[in-house]
Amino acid sequence: MIGEDEVKKIALLSHLNLEEGESVSLANELNSILGYVDKLQKLDTTSVEPTSHVHGSKNIMRPDVTSPSMPTELALSNTPELSGRFIKVPIIIEQNGEN
Repeated sequence: MIGEDEVKKIALLSHLNLEEGESVSLANELNSILGYVDKLQKLDTTSVEPTSHVHGSKNIMRPDVTSPSMPTELALSNTPELSGRFIKVPIIIEQNGEN
């Protein structure tokens, strides 16, 4: 069972600021969650197959079909400034004290 002091310790370690009385309600909530987990631990799941997807569907993939890509000139036609095949952008990080 988690007590108020443990909640305060966890909050301190997590750098969380708790309001007055909040540790009591959090202790109750955490104990409720742990009680539910304890119930789940007691369930007999030996006849239940492990699943990764509850809905049962498999990977639905389309065939990987290649197609011609857009020509470089067309892809770069709306850029404000080019440097060869590259988009030229302003420097935003100073290098060696220069901008």
